Amino acid sequence: MVEFALPKNSKITEGKTWNAPEGKGDWREFRVYRWSPDDDANPRMDIYHLDLNACGPMVLHALIKIKDEIDPTLTFRRSCREGICGSCSMNIGGGNTLACTFGMDEIKGPVKIYPLPHMDVIKDLVPDMTNFYAQYASIEPWLQTTTPEPEKEWPQSHEEREKLDGLYECIMCACCSTSCPSYWWNSDRYLGPAALLQAYRWVIDSRDEATGKRLDDLEDPFRLYRCHTIMNCAKACPKGLNPAKAIAELKKKMVARRF
Repeated sequence: MVEFALPKNSKITEGKTWNAPEGKGDWREFRVYRWSPDDDANPRMDIYHLDLNACGPMVLHALIKIKDEIDPTLTFRRSCREGICGSCSMNIGGGNTLACTFGMDEIKGPVKIYPLPHMDVIKDLVPDMTNFYAQYASIEPWLQTTTPEPEKEWPQSHEEREKLDGLYECIMCACCSTSCPSYWWNSDRYLGPAALLQAYRWVIDSRDEATGKRLDDLEDPFRLYRCHTIMNCAKACPKGLNPAKAIAELKKKMVARRF
């Protein structure tokens, strides 16, 4: 009989319970993924208890309170606390979202917190975003023109500007890309929802004059066409954007320029 073995350190084990509820209060259990490259131990789920009456309403408030008052070794990214920077993206209650805008009242029972799925983990809740940002850089996300620069600014009508709505708001948090099965299996070649939404943002910009070059760069069996429109990306986006629609529009432009 063939026997299959999981990779080393792939099994998540029971972790440490750091504290227990004390006295009266609205106590909530948090189960947090922990892993460190500094030892040879398996990843584990540590348990923390917090009185929500002494904590802010968002999951990020809870993580900061845990780090400040219970376990200073807990590692995670955060910055703006306003859903703008995308730093605190993680998997909470089974879905990818931003810890700073996700309320603890949106989950019943223990709050389970993991790093973004299908990415290498640097430590605890911090995923390695190197490949993700390299893909973003590959679509050259800046205005490219051949026309001499105007004295003031590049003119754009209200109608042309409105075409960018639903695109420019992307904060590159990677929630959409790490919810996409195609990206899980082909992240070395498929650009993923976030990078492709950004690519369309520049293709559709009336001021940009490199449309042909941008589409040429996407003309590849993997870079664009691994999208199967299952809509996980739109469901996961904490900003309410629709990367799948942007990808579909890119495919339409690919077809249109052949005729």
